[in-house]
Amino acid sequence: MTYAIISDLHSNLEALTAVLDEIDRLGVEQVVCLGDVVGYNASPNECVELMRERDVPTICGNHDAVACGLTEPWGFNPIALAAALWTRENLSEDNLTWLRQLPDTLTRHNFLAVHGSPLDRDVYMFGWEDVLPHMEFVKEQDCSLCFFGHTHCPGIFSDDGAYSLDDDSRFALGDDKLFFVNPGSVGQPRDGDSRASFGVLDTEQREYELIRVPYHVKQAAERSIEAGLPHFLAERLHLGR
Repeated sequence: MTYAIISDLHSNLEALTAVLDEIDRLGVEQVVCLGDVVGYNASPNECVELMRERDVPTICGNHDAVACGLTEPWGFNPIALAAALWTRENLSEDNLTWLRQLPDTLTRHNFLAVHGSPLDRDVYMFGWEDVLPHMEFVKEQDCSLCFFGHTHCPGIFSDDGAYSLDDDSRFALGDDKLFFVNPGSVGQPRDGDSRASFGVLDTEQREYELIRVPYHVKQAAERSIEAGLPHFLAERLHLGR
């Protein structure tokens, strides 16, 4: 079985369309979304509707929860807050309802999928030290792999440290270790590479591949500005930060 793992779409229709086109070209069998379908950018309804049309199993991210009113944006910086409130006001009622019904976690083929940490969508796991406290919980779920998002930065971690992975290269997961894997962000990369990022898991080969996809960044940025969102959100798309 092959899975495309996508995360942090953040209302970026241009990036999401490019990623889905690449997933279709690769012939991946199932897509799983780690959350934050909405927030920051200017196409929340279009991105939600693509997930709904494709019936993509999707987790509720922290921006999704705020946009649909499950939580309030406590702790959001002023720019994130402005975008969150704009998103809440512009989502259709059907799409708000869909977001409210999203689960906190998903389990598929011996892997756990979460947004932030396994127990809290708001927790950032940037490095090995952040991941380590959650390993025992994932083992207790009888899973040998945990996919997570939220940081917008790709990474692979195990109990013995962090692993490097070049773009478009395969990583052998093996059978003897528990790995935490972040596929990066589709709609707002923050690791200095402006291309959309996602991962592909091959469960038979026990291999993971990080894939980068160029998209029409200028068009997405212009759409954000035209919507009246903070200009910084458009600028960071060009920078990948």
